[in-house]
Amino acid sequence: MRKVTTYIKRSVWVCAVLLLLMLSNVGYAQQSTSNYLKKFKPVSVELMQETGIPASVILGVAMLESGTGTSRNAKLLNNHFGIVGKNNLAKTAPGKKSRYKQYASAVASYEHFVEVLARKKWFSQLKGNPEFAVWLKHMNHSGYSSAGHEWIRRVTAVINRYKLYKLDEGMDSDSLARSSSWLSVGMPPTTDDQ
Repeated sequence: MRKVTTYIKRSVWVCAVLLLLMLSNVGYAQQSTSNYLKKFKPVSVELMQETGIPASVILGVAMLESGTGTSRNAKLLNNHFGIVGKNNLAKTAPGKKSRYKQYASAVASYEHFVEVLARKKWFSQLKGNPEFAVWLKHMNHSGYSSAGHEWIRRVTAVINRYKLYKLDEGMDSDSLARSSSWLSVGMPPTTDDQ
């Protein structure tokens, strides 16, 4: 009987410790997501104003693809969008390999992402359209992700969970008209252009 009581006490103690560890990880994940949103919402909104791509699409894809900045690619390569390309991992992190593109900064990754979308044939038809579902559909059909409809479902879930679609309400058609020139030369507008 004594062994059973000791076993039960230990089991309860182990369960309590595991529960506390799980709850602390949930808190960390929420804090990590909150910090990510605080840092990259302004970047996404600015890029939306410059390009006509909804901020919800920019931020939603980044959050999914980078695990809100916690993925290996985000940490080692500043790649928040899963874009394939060249990197210097062999020099900066010997023994590690990746097929994903390396960026000088996370913001550079965001800027390259909108440039990639701006080169798509369908971009001019969608520019300024705040309907994130339409953008995701076109991205999926042009092969952005190999996960297909599951990718659309997951990005949509991120956008809805964090109400990122509210960011798209700030899409300003006047600033889109002023800034359309930077997409053709790959540079943001200067104050002289405005």
